[in-house]
Order: sequence, then structure tokens, then C-alpha cells
Amino acid sequence: MIPPYVPHPRLTSGHVMTLFAWGRPRWFPNLPRPVDRYFDVAPDARVRAACHWQADRRAHPTLIALHGLEGSSDAHYMRGLADKAFAAGFNVVRLNQRNCGNTEHLSAGLYHSGLTEDPAAVVRELVSVDGLAAIAVTGYSLGGNLALKLAGDFGPDCPPALRAVCAISPTADLALCVDALEKNQNLVYQWNFVRQLKGRIRRKARAFPGRFALDGLSRVRTVRDFDEAFTAPYHGFRDAADYYHRASALRVVDRIRIPALVISAADDPFVPTSQFLAPGWSSNPNVTVMTTPHGGHCGFVSEGRPGDDGYWAEHAALRFVEAVLQPPA
Repeated sequence: MIPPYVPHPRLTSGHVMTLFAWGRPRWFPNLPRPVDRYFDVAPDARVRAACHWQADRRAHPTLIALHGLEGSSDAHYMRGLADKAFAAGFNVVRLNQRNCGNTEHLSAGLYHSGLTEDPAAVVRELVSVDGLAAIAVTGYSLGGNLALKLAGDFGPDCPPALRAVCAISPTADLALCVDALEKNQNLVYQWNFVRQLKGRIRRKARAFPGRFALDGLSRVRTVRDFDEAFTAPYHGFRDAADYYHRASALRVVDRIRIPALVISAADDPFVPTSQFLAPGWSSNPNVTVMTTPHGGHCGFVSEGRPGDDGYWAEHAALRFVEAVLQPPA
């Protein structure tokens, strides 16, 4: 049973909640030093994960965590979730998207918001090589879209070991979320994403000389501009609009055949809850959507107390996957 979310009384603005959760220092007392693991997800692509293994990993369930746009395995929510999950007896795999977490040199290409081939390859390797039999995936923002789309892409052919997915503040309708990001009140988020995307494409150009033309980079002002100039053409999409349609989990949510939990806030600055009005959500009994009045984007901070740091969504995601992977006897 997931308790209702009660926001911190001084954090009832979506913007304040989002920025507070992003900037607040955090500590992770239960999280041991990670072991780096590299997964070859394509002939020209390798991703790095920060892994926390229980002493007998096969005897424990495993949680794969996916970060958001221009994040990494070191994002505070990735470590916060890992801290709680490891203490609860899970193996934890904090997965970097291609090129993220200072791994630009490991992959020739770029990542995008619907590139489920990478986490799918990781799941398959954890099953075939490590012998893991109970796996859940939890993703934040872009990673939430990936988690849901992963389950939808698998559909009825989902590997038996993949038992559940959870998505927190997911950008499940990419076009709708990019529209929201372009509103004036979201200028600071847009600026930050674009700054990071430009920095990454410059690093890619240095790592792979001649592969990425940077002529038009100075004209990129929005995430949509970047996707039009780089993401869409590199991955074979017709344009940004085609990319947003094909990469959105919304398109395949009706095909999800394992338990899926979605957590989103009505005051999220750039992930509108109107995306959950599409019929695919309510018509699929495997999917539960929890929308809260407050919580911001990947925030959901409540008042802490001894033994609880107040990050409600991390607790909620863990309770959900525990109920699926470790049901009471």
C-alpha cells in the first residue's frame, strides 16, 4: 500500500519543488561504493552502469534505474532510489543512457527519448549472464518514458524476468511536453537542457571527428531546435515531430502486459497530466496512474522524519516493485 503524498508545507509551488529537489544536498547512508559494469548494447555502442550487488545477487531481486534528459547515474534521485532499494535487499543497476555520465567516447552515436533497445539489451544480459530472475525498471522523466515504452515495445513477449516498471514524472507524450517546455515560465529549464545538449554534442564531435557537423549549433535555442538539427536526422526520423510521435510511450502504453505504475504531479512545470487522458492508460488494467496535486518535476519532497528523508516518490516506487517482486507470503 502506497501512502498518499503530503508535500512539504513550504514546497507547494511546482517550480519551487522542482528546483529545491534538484539543488538540495543529499546523503545516501545505505549505498555502498558502486561497481562499474559495461554493457555492449549495439555494435557501435557501449553503456556504463553503476551497480550495487547483494552478496548473492541471484537470490535477490534487481532494480534498474533510468535517469532523465541530460542526467546520469549520479543524479540525486538515482542515488536516492538506489539507497532505499539496496537497503531493502535489491541489487541496483544505475544505468547511464548512451554518452551520459562522461561516456561520450563509448558510443559512436547519440541517445534519444525512446531508445529502448539499450535497456532491453541490459535486461537480457542480466538474465542470460548473471542469471537474475526478478527485475524491475524505474525511470524518471525521459527515463520514465523509456521504462513505459520498454514494457510496451516488449508487449506480450516481455522476458519473464522483467516483472514491473515504474515511471516518475514521465515524458510519455513527448510533443506535449516539449510544447510545455517552450512556455515563458519554463525558460530556465529550457535554457539548462539546451546548454547541456550543446555541450554534449561538442564533446561528441571531439571524440568522433568529422561525424557531427556543428555548423548550425549556434542557431539552436530550444530542445525542439536541437532535436530537429541532430536527434531526428541522426536516428532516421523524418523531423522532430516524427521523432516525438514514434519515441513516445503513449503510442504503446496499451500494449504493456506487466504491472506498471506512473507517478506524476499536476503542478509539474513541463510534464502536463493531460497526457494521461488518452484512452490507452485507463483501458489497460496493468497500468496504474497516480497524479498528485503537488510534487513538481521529479520532486515529491515531504517533511522528513527519523529514518525517512522525505522523498516520497522513491519510497512509493520501491513499495510498488517490492509488492510485485517480493509479495508477502
